[in-house]
Amino acid sequence: MFGKTTKSAQADAESANAKFLTQGGFVDQEMAGVYTWLPLGLQVLRKIEQIVREEMNALGALEVFMPSLQPKEYWEKTKRWEGVDILFKLKSQTEKDYALGCTHEEVVTPLVQKFIQSYKELPLAVYQINTKFRDELRAKSGVLRGREFRMKDMYSFHTNQEDLNEFYQRALQAYVKVFSRCGINVKVVQASGGIFTSNVSHEFQSITSAGEDTLIACETCTFGQNLEIATVKEGGACPECGGNLVKTKGIEVGNIFDLGTKYTDAFEFSVNNAEGSTQRLLMGCYGIGTSRLVGAIVETFHDDKGIIWPESVAPYRVHLAVLASKDAQVMQEAERLYAEMQQAGIEVLFDDRDESAGRKFTDADLIGLPVRIVLSGRTLEKSGVEWKLRTSAESEMVALDAVMAKLTNPLT
Repeated sequence: MFGKTTKSAQADAESANAKFLTQGGFVDQEMAGVYTWLPLGLQVLRKIEQIVREEMNALGALEVFMPSLQPKEYWEKTKRWEGVDILFKLKSQTEKDYALGCTHEEVVTPLVQKFIQSYKELPLAVYQINTKFRDELRAKSGVLRGREFRMKDMYSFHTNQEDLNEFYQRALQAYVKVFSRCGINVKVVQASGGIFTSNVSHEFQSITSAGEDTLIACETCTFGQNLEIATVKEGGACPECGGNLVKTKGIEVGNIFDLGTKYTDAFEFSVNNAEGSTQRLLMGCYGIGTSRLVGAIVETFHDDKGIIWPESVAPYRVHLAVLASKDAQVMQEAERLYAEMQQAGIEVLFDDRDESAGRKFTDADLIGLPVRIVLSGRTLEKSGVEWKLRTSAESEMVALDAVMAKLTNPLT
């Protein structure tokens, strides 16, 4: 395994995700706000991004991959070259100015403009999963607030507000589904668009006590409001379902914006309409911080021993640990079980190190895979393995010939 667990966390690890992701060998901090994703962490990130990809494809969006290096002229067109304080700016050897993309409206709008001329080709939605750069004054909280990070951003183009509203609502529901598949509970919070737009926008807040934002949220449905702009009160009834409203904390993991004609005006992007004249297009923008989502999941699912990954995004499903690894019979049986799992397509991390049982158990809890299976001389005497879910304090003995059948069912 490339990337090792460590017994202690880095000194400045102020959040659970910063502590456990580095201590567990998921990421390595290069500098403040910049991380290398190690094999374990990359497995999680890829699983999350695949879930996102599947739900965006289901919306009918088409995947593209846009450059991070963006010309200054595009940002001047939108009057954001001087207006976005988190924009990294570069000057080349030829004295040309560029931006490192913190967002891609300045690229996607002229891109789509090259290919779309008629209302008959609309609506259209394109998305990418890419690396973004933001010149944060204080990168903090592990992968939650970085200077370099991963994001899925989608942009939709429409001829009328009704069409944009319809897609916006479908995208909102797709986002709720993405987060649900990742195992987290989100609230949909109406928000201001900030530097991106002054139109309607929504944030998706992952509910966790470690959250940065305070919300008034429904205990039953996805309704929520930021405390500072709330029109509802704690203890009141949810305006959407009648459920009880409570004060809680959240981490923003996604947002969606109605951009109106802000960017199509800047690029003078119009198409021919059914009446034979030209009209400006309306745009929507939809973002999910995929690397930030990794951190939010850890903040939500951990205990004092380490991470507790939801099964859908765990880097592996099974942590197979062999004790007394110098015992040929034990190792032979462990390798047979490992091979069976691989053949069956069950993702398994095989701990065959020459380490103590205590170290292996500690690492298993830290890494946090859904199920730990231990094979040792003691378990082999009983023709079985020790089976323990990461969510449970208790373990049980499972017969060797029953392990594979048990793994093909939901973990209980």
